[in-house]
Amino acid sequence: MLDALAPLPLGKLIRFLESGKPLKISAKARQNILKSRHFLDQKIKNSPTPIYGINTGFGSLCNTEIENEKLADLQANLVRSHACGLGNPIPKEIVKLMLFLKIRSLSYGYSGVQLATVQRLVDFYNHDILPLVYEQGSLGASGDLAPLAHLALPLLGEGKVWYQNQIVDTETVLAEKGWQPLAFGAKEGLALINGTQFMSAYMVWLVAYSKRLLQWADLISALSLDAFDCRLEPFDALTHHIRPHKGQIETAQIIRHYLAQSPIAGQEKKAVQDPYSFRCIPQVHGASKDALAAIGRVITTEINAVTDNPNIFPDHDKILSGGNFHGQTLAIHLDFLAIALAEIANISERRLYLLISGQRGLPPFLVQNSGLHSGFMIAQYSAASVVSQNKQLCTPASIDSIVSSNGQEDHVSMGANAATKAYQVVRNVEKVLAIELLAAAQALDLRRPQQTAPVLEKLVAALRAEVPFLEQDRFLGQDMQQAIAFLQKQNPKHYKSEA
Repeated sequence: MLDALAPLPLGKLIRFLESGKPLKISAKARQNILKSRHFLDQKIKNSPTPIYGINTGFGSLCNTEIENEKLADLQANLVRSHACGLGNPIPKEIVKLMLFLKIRSLSYGYSGVQLATVQRLVDFYNHDILPLVYEQGSLGASGDLAPLAHLALPLLGEGKVWYQNQIVDTETVLAEKGWQPLAFGAKEGLALINGTQFMSAYMVWLVAYSKRLLQWADLISALSLDAFDCRLEPFDALTHHIRPHKGQIETAQIIRHYLAQSPIAGQEKKAVQDPYSFRCIPQVHGASKDALAAIGRVITTEINAVTDNPNIFPDHDKILSGGNFHGQTLAIHLDFLAIALAEIANISERRLYLLISGQRGLPPFLVQNSGLHSGFMIAQYSAASVVSQNKQLCTPASIDSIVSSNGQEDHVSMGANAATKAYQVVRNVEKVLAIELLAAAQALDLRRPQQTAPVLEKLVAALRAEVPFLEQDRFLGQDMQQAIAFLQKQNPKHYKSEA
């Protein structure tokens, strides 16, 4: 049920999406939508004053008045003209999130849309009819105009959608369902294409997936610690008690638990100290966790907000034009997320580099007869290239702006670019962690018959069911792809220490 008054925590939203349950408009949301629409219709009928976006043009055409009999055409034309997306179609899971977030925003009753419009969006969501939305085209203010126009276009029976794993014309799907294209009322097109749902949908997905990758990072780094025969002193609770950042304390505790029953961790060490990429795991992973927590608070506010324009306040007899569509807060925090997650790949690649370095009793490049065999030499190159690309992608989008609409929209957030960049970064982090996992498992197997902790032995056994030990050179790129798939299909929460 959608209740326009009930706060929706991010975790609850993610669980709902994962459940696959259908959406239904609640009685309260229905009442809000109808009340707002009735107020708007009466205002158009009785007020001689032009209202932006309702009986005027858009952007720099805001002073151009439109006759009442052409208001429906105005809104349909708005959606058609703004559907100017470029690049690749965005992932279907992001589109479904966009649908959910747009439905929720409209259900508060500050947008003036028809109930039938919201219901059709709900129908699209429930039947997995996902409009084809493209990566490029949004400046992040007036919200995500081009992407949201592509999201709205199928309501008119136009454009293309994903349906039953195929890209098809919307009119074909509507005919199959026996649904008629909608006729937009005044303001509806504007309500549909104004808003931050493209940026927000990416941000929801990125926060959820980044939490998962941080769990993997802790688990894989624990395996690498034993694989490189590292000391446990840097993870002692006393060290972190005197610098009590939450993420740092949490990470040190997780590593201690993973390695508590490890014979390798408990044995006498020859090295007096370990490199930072091992010793400072709590400080680095913890910083990214703290950043992600702050980002999570921002997106939680956004998914419980109304971001189209103008907004309708029936109880105050006002229609106000403002700037809630501006994505600056999302843009800044999406840049922050990209930086925070890139550092996880950065430190992971450094551990990988040390694992293949031929130190601490391990053969160079983690293969016997190195020279004849190159082992993991070029796997590290691949990780390094991805890490370097992340550094380039972490140049902030939010510090950029470009004037549009004849100067009316003279400062924009570039939040959509921040979102798609952050998505690439997070996918790259997954690749680097997968390569570190391969190397750590290889290094551990080269130390046999020594054993690590039972939970980490379980992880290595599961990986070995997918990717065998590297006896001699083979098509290593395939192993890397299998390791990435392993991280995607396995749940890191399944590997819990019993300590």
